[in-house]
Amino acid sequence: MLERRLTVPKLLIGLVLTLVTLTMFVPIMNLLARALSHPAKVYLLHGYEVWPRGFSFINFQVVLSNPIVGRALLNSVFITVVGTCLSIFFTTIAAYVLTRKTLAFKTPIMIFLIIIMIFEPGIVQEYMVIKDLHLLDSLWAMVLYRMINVYYLIIMMRFLEEIPDSLIEAAKIDGAGHMTLFMRIVMPLSRIPLLTIGMFYAIAKWNEFFKSSIFLSSRENTVLQVLLRQFVVERDTTALVGAADLLKNNNIAQLDFSSLKAATIIIAMVPILMLYPIILKYYTKGVMDGGVKE
Repeated sequence: MLERRLTVPKLLIGLVLTLVTLTMFVPIMNLLARALSHPAKVYLLHGYEVWPRGFSFINFQVVLSNPIVGRALLNSVFITVVGTCLSIFFTTIAAYVLTRKTLAFKTPIMIFLIIIMIFEPGIVQEYMVIKDLHLLDSLWAMVLYRMINVYYLIIMMRFLEEIPDSLIEAAKIDGAGHMTLFMRIVMPLSRIPLLTIGMFYAIAKWNEFFKSSIFLSSRENTVLQVLLRQFVVERDTTALVGAADLLKNNNIAQLDFSSLKAATIIIAMVPILMLYPIILKYYTKGVMDGGVKE
C-alpha cells in the first residue's frame, strides 16, 4: 500500500483549492443567511456573514406565493429537462454518424460545422427563423433553440472514436443494424460523456436569459431567469403579490428587499446545483466499463 506523504507542493495546491472554494461557497452561504433571516433582524448581518439572524422562511414564502414564480419555475424545468434530453439524443446520434468510416463527404461536413460554430448567426436572423416557424412565445422555441452545440458534438465524437472497432464488428456479425448499434452499444458505453455534455446542456438551458426574454413575451410563458432579472435588477415588485396576508399572519411589519432578492436567487440556483452530486459520482467509472478489451 502506497504511503501518502504531505509535501509542500500538495500543501500549496490544497491551500489554493480551498481558497478558490471559499470564494464561491461563502457568497452562496451569505445569500442563504440573508434569505433565512427574519426581516426585522436582517440589518444585523454585516459583510459576508453566513449565519442567519432570526430564523424565518417568510422570504421564500413571499416569493413562492406568487403564481407567476411557480409558473416560471415549471417552465424553466420543462425547457431544461426536455431540451437537454433532445439535445443529448441528437448530439449523440449526429456524433455516431460522423464517426462512421464509411461516411461520404465527412471532411466537407466537418468544415461546414466548424464554420457554423465560429460564425454564429445574429439575433435578427434567429428571431426571423423562430417567427417563420410560428414558435414565438412558445416554450418549444427555447427547447429547440440550439439543440446541437457543435463544440459538444466534437467532444462526443472524440469519445465515440475510442469505442473499439472489434465491438462494433462483433455486433454487425450478429446482425445488428445502425439503430441497434447506437441504442445497445454506443449509448451504454457513452454514459460518462453523455452525463458530461448533458450537464453542459442543462446548465446552458437553465441559465438562458437573453434569448428567453426575446422569444417569450407573455407572463404565462416566462422563465425563472427572466423573472429573476426583473425582480433583482429592475426591482420589479410583482413577486410581492399576496405578501400582505403573509406578513399579517407572521406578525411582520415590513419585508427587506435584499432578503427577498437573496431568496429569489437561491430558488433559481438550487435545482441546477442538485445535478452535480448526482452526476459526479459516475465520473469515477471508466467509459468502457463492462466492454471488451483490445
